[in-house]
This record gives sequence, C-alpha cells and structure tokens, in this order.
Amino acid sequence: APARTPPRILHDLRSGRPDVSAFPRAAWLTSARRALTAAPSAALGYDDPRGRPELRRALAGYLSRARGVRADPERIVVCAGFVRGLALLGEVLGTAVAVESYGLWIHRDLLTRAGARTVPLPVDDRGADVSALYTSGARAVLLTPAHQYPTGAPLHPDRRTAAVDWARATGGLVLEDDYDGEFRYDRQPVGALQDLDPERVVYLGTASKSLAPGLRLGWMVVPEALLGPVLAVRRETAETCGALDQLTLADFVDSGAYDRHVRAMRLRYRRRRDQLVAALAEHAPAVRVTGIAAGLHAVLELPPGAEGPVLEEAGRAGVAVEGLARFRHPAAPEPGAGRPAPGSGREWSGP
Repeated sequence: APARTPPRILHDLRSGRPDVSAFPRAAWLTSARRALTAAPSAALGYDDPRGRPELRRALAGYLSRARGVRADPERIVVCAGFVRGLALLGEVLGTAVAVESYGLWIHRDLLTRAGARTVPLPVDDRGADVSALYTSGARAVLLTPAHQYPTGAPLHPDRRTAAVDWARATGGLVLEDDYDGEFRYDRQPVGALQDLDPERVVYLGTASKSLAPGLRLGWMVVPEALLGPVLAVRRETAETCGALDQLTLADFVDSGAYDRHVRAMRLRYRRRRDQLVAALAEHAPAVRVTGIAAGLHAVLELPPGAEGPVLEEAGRAGVAVEGLARFRHPAAPEPGAGRPAPGSGREWSGP
C-alpha cells in the first residue's frame, strides 16, 4: 500500500514555538554592524570557555534587572542553547537528577545520555512536589519554577523555599530552567529562584523564546563550587559559541533593543492568548483553559479519554496540537482518580 501522506499543517499551535517572523532583523543588523566594527582582533581567536566578556557583562546587568538573578559576569557561562548547558551539567554531575513528572523528554534523554539517572517528582497545581526530594536519592533537581513546563503552574512560594532548604541540607543543587520567565501577562513577574541562594541554584536561560531558537544562544549562572568542573569540561571539548553572535547580542542588550523587543513580544503574545481564550469561550465553553498567566502555551482540560480522539480530529483538520500525556516521565505513576491531574485527558497548545 502506498505510504500515507501526513496531513498538511494549516495552523501550528504546538507549544513553546516563538513567532520567529517577528525577529527584529533591522535592529539585530544594526547591532551586528556595531559589534563587528568594535570587535577586538582577539575576539576572532580561541575564546574563553565562559564566552565573550562583553556578553557576560551585558547578561549580568539584564538578568539582575529583569529576573532578579544575582549574576557575577565571571560566573556566567554562555552555551549553545539551554540543551547544551543542561547536557554539560549532566556530564559534570553524573548522578541521579530529580525532574518534574511532566516535562520535555528531550531534557530527560540528555541527562540520561550524560550519565545521570532521572527520578520523577509529582506535579500539581502548585508546581513540583519538592518534599519528595528527601527520599528520591537525587543530588540535583531540574525545575521550571516560574511557569511549570508544560502544565503552566508557578512553583508555590513554600515549595520554592523548600527546594532551596533541601539543597542546603543535603549539599544538592537546584537547576532552574527559566525558559520563558520574561513573558508573564496577568501579574507581576515571578522572580528567579536563584536569588534565594546563588550557591545552591544554577540558573539557566536562553534567547530561544525571546528572540529565536536558531541563534543557539543560552547561558548559565553557575555557583562558585561548580564553575571549575564546568569550565574543565568546556576546555576538554573546546566547545564555544560564535563570537560574533555573542558580541551582537551583547550590543543588542546594552542598546536597549532587547528590552524593547521583549516588551513588544509580550504584548503580541498576550493578544494572541486573549484571542484563543475568547474563541474557546465562544466555541467550546465547557473546556477549561489553564496555564495562561505566562509563556507561549495553554492547557485545555478535556473529559477523560478524550485526548486521543481530539488529537486525531485536530490532525485531520490541519491543526497541530500536542497531548499532555506524552510529556509524562515513563517512571511516573498514572494520574490518580478523584481529581483532574496532568495527562488525564488534557491537550495543550501554543498561542
């Protein structure tokens, strides 16, 4: 039988995909020209394994101002996106890492390939249940505290404190994935967890959501005790990011263009979110929408057992959405009865 042609995507509502058509080409080009003109010749040679000092200084100021991160430029490591930073940490740690029971399988696979075993933590409407850390056997935990990925719940203040208390008591580390912390719509931004204890929290950020994934630029703010091992691995692999892209981003941040772009995109994404919510209220009033206070996706709660048929029907209609169940850690228990739980008949989509 001839192979079936996959349905054509007419509306791509998959989560976490920024609107790259809005990339600020003119402003980026202006920064690129200034950066190239001012770049010292040494910038085109072999680079510091932490990344260009110009970008690390610019990021330190921005992260402090926008996310409340306590960032010394000397402890910032620029990497080729969040995934490269996570893979590097997995190689350095080489131990059991607790992860949220719902999250990107790509991140779990990266940690596993780096030699770390992943242990799932339960997730509910207050974020990850970090009380389970004490019996998990993990020495590190990967969290999305500002906006749990993908359920959308922020980590409750009590649990933020508890996660840091666990790290202090056990000598563990919290790996903070701040993937979309700049995009909060309905209240004041949730600050970075790292501010509670910079020596026990590794802060990881990226330009993938704020600018474009194709830039492959991310960063880590690393505790003092971890910096040496991280840089040792970087030197062994000779892995760095393109110096000119780093210098361009540094100028883009220093000139204020980055802040202006983030503000514009925050308004754009909020309008799209509001349009989605209004359309659902009109056409599917029984569907509850959650996780919409921030980020680039929404969670639609469906009746039990409806996720599969809805995804199939959406695919036939050319609408690309994803089921929440596929993000469940394979070792996490099935959602229990008695209350709606992540994966028990939800689908989710981006705005």
